[in-house]
Amino acid sequence: MALSARRIENGGLVLFAGFVTLFLGAIVSSYAVALLWSVLAAILFQPLYHRLRARFPDRPNTAALLTLLIITVAVVLPTLIIGTMVIDQASGVYAKVRSGQINFAAYFQQVHDALPLKLQQLADKAGLDSFERTQAQISNAIGSRVSMIASRALSIGADALAAVVAFGVGLYATFFLLRDGDRLGPAVCRALPLERSVTTRLVDRFVSVMRATIKGSVIVGLVQGALGAITFWLVGLPAAMLWGLLMAIASLLPAIGPAIIWIPVAIYLLATSALWQGVVVIVSGALVIGSADNILRPILVGRDTGIPDWVVLVTTLGGIELLGLSGIVVGPVVAALFITAWQILTEQRERGTRARDKDEQETDNMVADHR
Repeated sequence: MALSARRIENGGLVLFAGFVTLFLGAIVSSYAVALLWSVLAAILFQPLYHRLRARFPDRPNTAALLTLLIITVAVVLPTLIIGTMVIDQASGVYAKVRSGQINFAAYFQQVHDALPLKLQQLADKAGLDSFERTQAQISNAIGSRVSMIASRALSIGADALAAVVAFGVGLYATFFLLRDGDRLGPAVCRALPLERSVTTRLVDRFVSVMRATIKGSVIVGLVQGALGAITFWLVGLPAAMLWGLLMAIASLLPAIGPAIIWIPVAIYLLATSALWQGVVVIVSGALVIGSADNILRPILVGRDTGIPDWVVLVTTLGGIELLGLSGIVVGPVVAALFITAWQILTEQRERGTRARDKDEQETDNMVADHR
């Protein structure tokens, strides 16, 4: 009777904990993105905090504040400045499109007419004889993913007050996560209803993929976007910063990358007799921008995340569609945890099968010896 009451009490506690957890999630859902980036920043900059803590062993608050100041100066302020410039350029481009100064249909027709006759005939047979038909085919083929990603990127700061509050919450949470991370992390791991070995493996996987995604994808994307912006500025294209942002976002997509931006630009320049500009874009795109990923990623990441490229592509696009720019990190991380969890389950099932087979074999041997 006492055992049954104990089970009921434990079950009630589990239900209560689950209910409170869901309720707390609903309460903080408005700041979920800010808290997510706080956790990511605390994990990514934890080594820097430890170095500062070694200099100030008796002042953890000072070390955390200095780390937060470095994050603000080195990451947050440049991001805000670049974002403001990009939004300004995007507004200018939009105004020119509305006024007719920029006419994509005319640009497309220029490229089409500049192609050799055989290529024009092939394009016409493929339904690429007009801008409207080409636009429809491209939209059906890629589902307007790139335009959706760009619109998400340019929608940052739409609600200035909410953005400021979320930013303040993020910085505040990052301070405590940096200062108390060494204590909070193990406490959370102990509280999870999983075996210690399983928890350790999942946490290690989460941290490694998160760092690889941020350092290997985001930083490489920023470098490629900056190189693309410089290239477009050199050849005199308008809104070079906006083009660079689009290239940075496109660089997050495996097997596609910044080429989806600079190749059409190069084709347009060559077709409109801007020969040296087109050659500069091609050389920069193929040799400089394309090589940045191969050079920087092994240095920044250091080891393979173990996720197939096609999975990274799908989860990145899906994560962006569901969570906005946070999906760039969340998508691949969830995919890695999914793969790792099923690997652990498979290994445990195989170990159980081998143990049962061993027990059955020993039982058969005992029966045979008895006979």
